[in-house]
Amino acid sequence: MRILKDFKIPNFKFPKMKMDGIENIEEVKIDYEKAKKDTEQKKADKKNYPGTNYQTIKEVFLESTEKYKDKEFVLEKYDHKEPYTKITYGKFREDVIGLGTGLTNVLNLKNERIIIIGETTYQWYISYMAMLCGVGIAVPIDKELPVNEIENVIKRSKAAAVIYSPKKKDEIKKVKDNLPFVKYFIQMYSDEELSGRDIGLNTVLNQGKDLVDKGDNSYLEIEIDPDEFKVLIFTSGTTSNSKGVMLCNRNLAENINAVGPYVKIYPSDRFFSVLPLHHTYESTIGFLLPMAKGSSIAICEGLKYIVPNLHESKPTAMLAVPLLIESLHKKINATIEKSGKAGLVNSMIHVTNALKSVGVDIKKKVFKEIYDNLGGELRIIVSAAAPIDPKVGKWVQDIGIMFLQGYGLTETAPIAALTPDFDPRVGSAGKAVVCDEIKIDSPNEKGEGEVWIKGGTVMLGYYEDEEATKEVMHDGWFNSGDIGYLDKDGFLYITGRSKNVIVTQNGKNIYPEEIEIMLGKIPEISECMVYGKEVEGEKELLISVKVIPNYEKIEELHGKDLKEEEIKKIIWEEIKKVNKQLTSYKAIKNLEIKHDEFEKTTTMKIKRYAELKKDKEAKKN
Repeated sequence: MRILKDFKIPNFKFPKMKMDGIENIEEVKIDYEKAKKDTEQKKADKKNYPGTNYQTIKEVFLESTEKYKDKEFVLEKYDHKEPYTKITYGKFREDVIGLGTGLTNVLNLKNERIIIIGETTYQWYISYMAMLCGVGIAVPIDKELPVNEIENVIKRSKAAAVIYSPKKKDEIKKVKDNLPFVKYFIQMYSDEELSGRDIGLNTVLNQGKDLVDKGDNSYLEIEIDPDEFKVLIFTSGTTSNSKGVMLCNRNLAENINAVGPYVKIYPSDRFFSVLPLHHTYESTIGFLLPMAKGSSIAICEGLKYIVPNLHESKPTAMLAVPLLIESLHKKINATIEKSGKAGLVNSMIHVTNALKSVGVDIKKKVFKEIYDNLGGELRIIVSAAAPIDPKVGKWVQDIGIMFLQGYGLTETAPIAALTPDFDPRVGSAGKAVVCDEIKIDSPNEKGEGEVWIKGGTVMLGYYEDEEATKEVMHDGWFNSGDIGYLDKDGFLYITGRSKNVIVTQNGKNIYPEEIEIMLGKIPEISECMVYGKEVEGEKELLISVKVIPNYEKIEELHGKDLKEEEIKKIIWEEIKKVNKQLTSYKAIKNLEIKHDEFEKTTTMKIKRYAELKKDKEAKKN
């Protein structure tokens, strides 16, 4: 899923592992004949689990919060030194209804667009759910956006209110005066009474609860049209080139329907939330899905606390991006190396794999110390947002944790394909989910072509951009822009990108045109092309720009007879000013001066791949 932005991994540490007792495999009694029969039966039983047929998230919310009302739902730490606070489904239901009633009947925000910005918190969850169950259109935005982009997205979305966490208070204060059309600025975890346009979320929630206690059921009685525009998510930035994805309740509900047939999720499961909620990967699969299954969610305080949070919350499932999984892999293996037992661990991986192939799974016993360092209960890790090294995925499986991969985009809310837990295939992006179809358009001799998706998870279209919608939608089929192929069993393998978007190792989307528009305002630049430069020995692409200088303007502004290094320095100083307006992962890191013209189409668009092909050929020579 190409959906995650700046996701930095801090230097967290695992305790030193001694790997004592790993060789005591003889203690395990094994009935090989029975195990073999069980394995053969499991192979014969490879089929989808029973599914669900939800139409709206409100339907899911009402059902699960009643069914599991006394069970814990969200675990959050309000103080690092204190244990997790457990919030039940019943409390969640009461707060969502109270907030929804307050937003609609106290602040009169029914059918309005409301921004939600902040780190992962319980009040983010209730704000989003209140929107989905009847308030209006939710606009979740990235908490890491610079102030200018926060302002732009509020303007573009025509938001009537902004719900924000206390940590975003300073940024909101800076943009408030430029947003006269915003009726309310609502701060999470605040009891502030209405003052001008400011009010605390607790105040809105409590006033709503008072109305409910007096018999006001109007919010609960709001009927949801499954196909009505209810969520707006901007895929990247907020310049004229960024796209706003319009989603409906059905898109989100179909994601829940989609996962069930492929992966068994139980009320006893606990999801570990480490990814940002403004993206559909976490908000749909990491929030709405566990809610539908009666599972609980433990919120990670921040990546520097990931190890102690894992130990305390003991999750069974974790959604992650490749960079996080690779980091866990490296750090755990580094501690094993220090124990001097890396060779023995590798040998035991081979032995336990052989045993598992005949139905005997003793991995949890053999690799107990690794398990304990991940909380002791982890059974599923899902990787999505960007490609992962298959060796890392194989290692996750080798130590006995189910490794699943998902594929999709914000435009598919986000799941379009998923590896079933009864047939996981490391390296594959999965099979098309039950409510979607996937086909390869115009495949080449290898069967590779553009990946097209059709079905219930596909978006309504791009916000206020009919032309962009027409470019990607063809008779109900969404052109993902990815290149891939399907094997004989229908498993999808992604092999590249057909569009210009740069995808980082963290799954962050960088749209070159967006940055080029900003660079194009620099007088010293005649033309430019932003691209991801491959660096030998590095997985991450280097965000680079090829520039044809405007020599006439440079001479006018900076004088004659300047050397190329001087010209490069002048342009670089201007680029640094643009970088300050961009989120850190989009910043230009490398400048190249181009001396010849760009190769272009008849409509004068730069042929990016032709230019990059020239670079590769020049390298070879």
